[in-house]
Amino acid sequence: MLKKNIKYTDYNGMERDEDFYFNFTKAELLEMELGTSNGYSEMLQQIVKENRVIELVPIFKDIILKSYGEKSLDGKRFVKNKELAEGFSQTEAFSNLYMELATDADAAAEFMQSVVPNDLRQEPELKVAKSDKNAKSN
Repeated sequence: MLKKNIKYTDYNGMERDEDFYFNFTKAELLEMELGTSNGYSEMLQQIVKENRVIELVPIFKDIILKSYGEKSLDGKRFVKNKELAEGFSQTEAFSNLYMELATDADAAAEFMQSVVPNDLRQEPELKVAKSDKNAKSN
């Protein structure tokens, strides 16, 4: 789970500094993976490999809103639904995060790694080594 502090100015002109939460469960990731032809992760890798950056921008929005939620006080639940996602999308906090991910590849990669469950994360170096190994074997 990612707890991200975002500073923004609300629509009343007030400076705000708030924490927002983002997370994907293993079940959600599996659904995304299986719900995409050739797999979601393969689709993303292909877009990056072919440097089709313009296609990543709407994907960032989708990932931000699908991973956004509110943690229950007892920590047992992470509540996500359309109403919460839509509400967040209407804030300048969302706009600031969206712009950060769309314009900073390192921030985007860090965000993506952070919303994945800990036991599914891989170090970027391992991913690069794995892809190099696969390329050499082809």
